[in-house]
Amino acid sequence: MNNNNGNPPAGAFGQLDQMWFRLRSSEQNSSLTGGCSLRLQFLESHLLLIPVSGRGWITVDGKYGELRAGAAFVCLPGQLIEACLDGSDETNIYILRFDVFSQRNLPVQPGWISSTEPQLPFSLEGETAMSSTVTYSKHCEAITASLGSTDPLQQLLAQSRFYELLYSLLSDARQSEPDDTDTIMERVKAYIEQHYREELSITLLAGEAGISVRHFIRLFKHKYGLSAIEYLTEYRIRQARSLMLPHSNYELKDIAAYVGYKDVPYFRRKFKQITGVAPATFMRNAKLKIAVCHGSLIGALLTLNIIPCAAPADHPWAEYYRRKYETDAALPLAREDTLRLEQLTVLRPDYILGLETSVSRGMLPQLQEIAPTFLVSSLQTDWRTQLHFIGECVGRAPEAAAWLNNYERKAKSIRAQLGQEPAMNKLLLARISGQSITVLSTGSLAEVFYDDLHFIQASIVDRRLSNQTITPEELWSADADKLLFIVDEDAASQAVWSAFRDRESLLPPDPAGFSRIGHLPSYPWTEYNSFTQELVLDSALTLWRNRT
Repeated sequence: MNNNNGNPPAGAFGQLDQMWFRLRSSEQNSSLTGGCSLRLQFLESHLLLIPVSGRGWITVDGKYGELRAGAAFVCLPGQLIEACLDGSDETNIYILRFDVFSQRNLPVQPGWISSTEPQLPFSLEGETAMSSTVTYSKHCEAITASLGSTDPLQQLLAQSRFYELLYSLLSDARQSEPDDTDTIMERVKAYIEQHYREELSITLLAGEAGISVRHFIRLFKHKYGLSAIEYLTEYRIRQARSLMLPHSNYELKDIAAYVGYKDVPYFRRKFKQITGVAPATFMRNAKLKIAVCHGSLIGALLTLNIIPCAAPADHPWAEYYRRKYETDAALPLAREDTLRLEQLTVLRPDYILGLETSVSRGMLPQLQEIAPTFLVSSLQTDWRTQLHFIGECVGRAPEAAAWLNNYERKAKSIRAQLGQEPAMNKLLLARISGQSITVLSTGSLAEVFYDDLHFIQASIVDRRLSNQTITPEELWSADADKLLFIVDEDAASQAVWSAFRDRESLLPPDPAGFSRIGHLPSYPWTEYNSFTQELVLDSALTLWRNRT
């Protein structure tokens, strides 16, 4: 496929000559079961998984994928991942962590953005085919042996061999890349994200796709629910917001120029159009110190681009903030009330957020003495109402409204891509926790499927009940065309899930070749907030993709 100039489009490999790579670590792991290096974690660096034998699964930002011999898997910094190999067969996988840096040197000016630009996005993401498992196994074996040596020359050899592995991987990806519309649009979207600081036009992007301008405009809008230029604008503003957070101290004109806007007034108008507030207001609000006393509220703060100054110590969102925004982690709050009050008294935040069910009557007045405290109802309000409430409390109501408008637009686009299929599919969602099977409906990710995407609920689902449990027999006798399980990590839950998975072959085959049964891990999918609801929405098109 050629572009309008008759040359092959740069595609996913257009920036390779501007990158260099550093291998951080390489390890061979013959069993990820039982939990070790790939338990649930936010990635600090790029991660390359090369299965040599056996099968398993991986979730990336909640999206399910297969691990299997013959296909490598690439994950990017900041992604939330978890992986496991099936312990019933002989399993062997190599785990490589590496960094990607830019070779471009930006001019260093007072108050300018850092010129180092670490962690550029790699040219591949997700599953990619390998031509020979044996060849890649030998690559990884040699790399791991050399990297583990104390000899500097051997370590240099490991880096050299890693480049050879990347060359093989990218070459295989180019040869196996399907020439379908979805792949073309994904490649153009990736091109926008890599070149957003440059002057991009519809003509240029259509040339990158290798199709006419008119056809490109129609395909991109159908795929993503907004035009390519609108997506470019939103992506630029998203990058600008990350440069306006409290740990940064950049001037507005520098931020505007960095993300591709030479005209600062025009940048201001676009920023307010996308976020609902002016840049100055956003930067002023970003300096507010907001403490959260319950981990489930942090998802809403993620949506509003807020880094909490304090959060529960046992919640991984704090680590996400540290890595995504390159700032110190939030102050880990103690579980014990007295110690927590002492921490907040010293910190003196501008606002404190908590759940009504988790803050005692005696503690509330003491919190109010430290800072204005707002308690969110977790029982009587849905996630949209909670987001609105939190936005009002901390002065981010316009941002909350703008985010919700974008969510509704995305839901409409995904409904269009699903076509009439949801209307013909009765869906049942359930959580397996030990020996208990609980139907998911109101107050869970089920709302995305039933309310936003218009799937039909199976007849057994009673959305008036908040804790509806069913037996395995009732589940299998239900009139569900598709099933989605949230499975806890304990052995009992996994055993129940395995029994259900083995019975999928008894269900009538799906005419489109998709799986009838999907599953997700318990975290973060059991959380009920705007961030996880959007994760569900983004995953809806791939949850039942055939994994055999």
